[in-house]
Amino acid sequence: MRDNPAGVLRFGPFELDFDRFELRREGAPVALEPRTFDLVALLVRNRGHTVTRDQIFREVWPGRFVSDAALSSQIRSARKALGDDGTRQTVIATVHGRGFRLRSRAVAPDPSPEPTPTPDRRENTAPRVAVLPWAVPGDDGRGGVIAGGLTEDLINALSRNRWMHVVTRNAAFALGRSGEPLDEILQRLGADYAITGSLRLAGDRVRVAIRLTKAQSLRCVWSERFDRRLRDIFDLQDELSGLLAARIANQLGISEQNRATRLRPSNLGAWELYQLGTAEFYRFTSDGNLRCQDLMRQSIKRAPDFAEPYARLAYAMVLESVYFEGPTDAAHLDEALRLAERAVAKDDQEANTFFALGRVQLVRGEYAQAIDTLNIALGLNAYHALSHCGLGDSLVSDNRPAAAIPSFEHALALSPHDPFRWAFMSYRSLAHMFLGDHAAAVHWARNATLVPNAHYWARAKLVSWLAHAGRLEEARASVPALMRARPGFSKAFARSRLFYVREPEHLELFLDGLHRAGIP
Repeated sequence: MRDNPAGVLRFGPFELDFDRFELRREGAPVALEPRTFDLVALLVRNRGHTVTRDQIFREVWPGRFVSDAALSSQIRSARKALGDDGTRQTVIATVHGRGFRLRSRAVAPDPSPEPTPTPDRRENTAPRVAVLPWAVPGDDGRGGVIAGGLTEDLINALSRNRWMHVVTRNAAFALGRSGEPLDEILQRLGADYAITGSLRLAGDRVRVAIRLTKAQSLRCVWSERFDRRLRDIFDLQDELSGLLAARIANQLGISEQNRATRLRPSNLGAWELYQLGTAEFYRFTSDGNLRCQDLMRQSIKRAPDFAEPYARLAYAMVLESVYFEGPTDAAHLDEALRLAERAVAKDDQEANTFFALGRVQLVRGEYAQAIDTLNIALGLNAYHALSHCGLGDSLVSDNRPAAAIPSFEHALALSPHDPFRWAFMSYRSLAHMFLGDHAAAVHWARNATLVPNAHYWARAKLVSWLAHAGRLEEARASVPALMRARPGFSKAFARSRLFYVREPEHLELFLDGLHRAGIP
């Protein structure tokens, strides 16, 4: 919209001619009463901003007392003239309790289709997330206090994910309480996602509902509900903020991966390349792992200071050695270590960089260093599920299986739908097996195999643990599924991939179970 010397105000396909007091759409006159013309002009001059009822009364009906019914009638006429109505409100939005707003997007100067978005802000930039004020139906005062503390703790917890930019509380809450439509709030905040929610109290029971909404389409990409007993407010806020932060981070990553797959190759920036590589990583296939490594190298080339692809590449190289048929020589593991150390050097406040370094250290046989590194990761972000799992696996490798089990419990509680959840369960089965609890080992190994993208190592553990539990028929009946997942699986192959296991008896225990089940 702009004024020009001829006294014409243009917005979208419309123009207001102040010499003729005429509204035109693409050059054709639109019938309009004089007062409706003044109302439209006022809204257009303030496009994107709420015009209060008092301001409308003052400028459209100066010096006169006018009923709300008269204003409603003029709003209806204005909407009709602009091809809108009170149900859709695509052009003129009602801001309840305040006034009206002409939507910015509906009156863009150029009505032509927008070009395909380019990654100008995403060379190594995180998606922007806004945590908005929560609704507290029937609030007696307590609910508002709990919701306010919970959203503040959630902002702090989410901010520990350095790949995610979280809008400041003051900015998000100031606009979130304005009564403006959600799409315009997010547009003004420059946010890609909104986190909204509600909190209800009934006696000592608390119910929290939360939603993650994508700004571009206003589509809810994830929602969940939590029921808790209210005993200590701070304990409740600590528990729920951590759970919510972990699950939101996981779902946001999935959403960003899906977004990246829809872009043309020419529009892929470092962030999109990283997300595409992450999606390939989570296929847990040999080809997917190699594609992941290639995409991470492209991401690094595009944005050399972006820490995350260094970390993911290092971890992919480790899994190539352990899960697949990749090299296990010192040169390969040295390169993985250099990449993980570069990731930490580029961002030493991101848990994921220390997580990757800890996993590399474990495979290199540096067990104590791996445990220390993963504890650093959890010090940076106590809600990082992968670091809890990595710490548990490292403790098992360090012959401390009992100490490892709480780490696996934390990982699964924080991220029950994680793409890596099969590993949370499969690694946990190791801890139970080394403690001599065959039933628990079988339980967790079987649960791991039920995850759709579970790696074949989960099936191999199930076969071995069933055999040790004395359930030989079940063990042998499970072998064909393992062979379909990894044709030619053998004890020799398993030994070659488990080169990093420190305790010889642990390795022999696993191989003995495979032997009992009939695996050569």
